Amino acid sequence: MSKICQITGKKAMVGNNVSHSKRRTKRKFDVNLFTKKFYWVEQDCWISLNISAAGLRVINKLGLDAAIKRAAEKGYLNA
Repeated sequence: MSKICQITGKKAMVGNNVSHSKRRTKRKFDVNLFTKKFYWVEQDCWISLNISAAGLRVINKLGLDAAIKRAAEKGYLNA
């Protein structure tokens, strides 16, 4: 399972750890990602999504159906 939000398309970023001596080593900034189940009223079924905290805010703002349609047309949703 990849660490990509199915609603917003967010994925891990790459950056640097910076020590006190300013030595830089590569690190990864992971997405605040979790698995959540939603009841999709229009399809009358439960779905499970890997979403970030920002994706959850999008669902709360637009509604589940509109958020899924927007993610599907942008290509973030696999199914």
